Amino acid sequence: MDIKEILIKYWGYSVFRPRQEDIIQSVLEGNDTLALLPTGGGKSLCYQIPGLAREGICLVITPLIALMKDQVENLRKKGIPAMALHSGMKRHEIEVVIDNAIYGAYKFLYISPERLQTEKMQESIRHMQVNLLAVDEAHCISQWGYDFRPPYLEIANIRPLINAPVLALTATATREVITDIQERLLFAKENLIRKSFERKNLTYVVFKEEGKLKRLTKIAGNLKGSGIVYVRNRRKTREIAEYLAKNRFGAGYYHAGMSARDRDRKQDEWIRDKFRIMVATNAFGMGIDKPDVRFVVHMDLPNSLEAYFQEAGRAGRDEKQAYGVMLYDDADVIDARHMLQISYPELPEIRKIYNALGNYLQLAVGSGKDQHFEFDLNDFSTQYKLKPLIVFNALKLLEKEGYIMLTEALRQPSRIHFELKKEDLYRFQVENLKYDSFIKLLLRSYSGLFNEFVKISEQEIAHRADTDTKNVFKLLKTLERYGVLTYIPQTEKPQLIFITNRLDERDIQFSHKNYRDRKKDAEKRLESVINYVSSQSKCRSQQLLEYFGETNVMRCGKCDVCIKRNRMELSELDFDQILEQLKPLLQSGAYTLDELVKKVRFSNEDKILKVFNWLFDNEHIRQDERFRYTWWKK
Repeated sequence: MDIKEILIKYWGYSVFRPRQEDIIQSVLEGNDTLALLPTGGGKSLCYQIPGLAREGICLVITPLIALMKDQVENLRKKGIPAMALHSGMKRHEIEVVIDNAIYGAYKFLYISPERLQTEKMQESIRHMQVNLLAVDEAHCISQWGYDFRPPYLEIANIRPLINAPVLALTATATREVITDIQERLLFAKENLIRKSFERKNLTYVVFKEEGKLKRLTKIAGNLKGSGIVYVRNRRKTREIAEYLAKNRFGAGYYHAGMSARDRDRKQDEWIRDKFRIMVATNAFGMGIDKPDVRFVVHMDLPNSLEAYFQEAGRAGRDEKQAYGVMLYDDADVIDARHMLQISYPELPEIRKIYNALGNYLQLAVGSGKDQHFEFDLNDFSTQYKLKPLIVFNALKLLEKEGYIMLTEALRQPSRIHFELKKEDLYRFQVENLKYDSFIKLLLRSYSGLFNEFVKISEQEIAHRADTDTKNVFKLLKTLERYGVLTYIPQTEKPQLIFITNRLDERDIQFSHKNYRDRKKDAEKRLESVINYVSSQSKCRSQQLLEYFGETNVMRCGKCDVCIKRNRMELSELDFDQILEQLKPLLQSGAYTLDELVKKVRFSNEDKILKVFNWLFDNEHIRQDERFRYTWWKK
């Protein structure tokens, strides 16, 4: 089928978004391709359409379990067979999925990078007819990326096992990361297709503000449509949502500490406009495509411009005017630097936490590889008298070194799979009449039970069987004991997986270079955020785009910096020409105003004074006791 026919048939669109068709054609021609598209730019279609256009199965590598589940659900609703393999699944469930993938039952198989590392998975891939290897969130492969994950480094190991091109996709990559991705995925030749990150409908604004809550209500009152408010900690999500509600703005809150059921409910209510504003930690937003978000407000400084760009980019996906607003004060800068230091506990502390973890999970040294454990971070921290934030950061560093993997709390509904073949099941029903009607009810209620694990609802079954859920649970467990089916009850706890056998804490090694370099990179990224909010001389959009390697971009004309400059009634060219002369002069020495005006070669003295006054008002210039001026590097 032609790619445009696929687009119309499954997605109902008649035209592609910018660069989508170029990326798809590049992949279909067999080229390794790096697709760099901004948040909301339609990355998933870039692998889904070529995956459908070619015979075989498309393997999609992604680290985000929640996103995997959403993508699989969306594809299945369109009648496209898809499945995911992730850490929340039981061993037998995984085996069934792999067998089905080998026999061509799916067009798309989503896999976590950790799962890809196992010998079993690699051997299975050898027997699949893979038509494309799609690597989502590809910046995770780069140690220079803001979200480096060591298992991504192993992805290239499966390239000899398949005869298919690689499509790497990301919404955030600097020049260094772009090069790194292509090298580490063993691209046959460099091949980058990018869409400009410029969002003409999205205006970035920064307010240095003591009364941030008052400013937030002003923003919410002035702008219609939905909004997202990002904060750093869980407690503030509830407090700010309650504050907004008291001020008659419908608001809800969302964070990773809530149960998966509550998070799903809150997200669904916000998407269906039950309330306007979602106050959340950065756990919220990945994979959400709500088109009418008019504003995203950050109440705390994010850790990197990559994270900020992605989060702010959730506004204005309908291409109508929207705003990304950052509110900060001097205390926020101090807090952000402090939080970064806490994010890197000392190595002896990390080893101590690793050792306590092995004891908590009752794992002997030398055992535990690939084992999954339900894990309660707060209970663990309390039991060993540790600070939860230090524990969390230590676990994330252990994860980056490839020792463990920690998943978010994920709501996994109950699933069943019939183990007996149809003729054997019929024989069982004849010999065990008391279970016959219940088995028939299951077969009438759910399809595909012989082929794969199918989601079920004990409540729904109980209602149809005119019984209670306790009895349904008991019947399912009995049938499992008889070998008729496998039953996996629902769960929604975070999981911790040991990637290697438990080591003696003295054998836990962190490359000092890796540890030190990662911390330096994190500090550098945070300083970029601080420079961004502090700067008053350059258009916000230009600053962000230059960070991602896009130069020669016009001023947006709408951000807080541009509005102040627009009031000066100066063209961009005049302002830049004067600034290019003033700044080096003031950086090199101290001058009186008269001296500066004489030294700047520009025909209009009034315009020189306007630029000087603007720089002075925005604290780029300071005056000494002798009334001379110098450049002020804050």
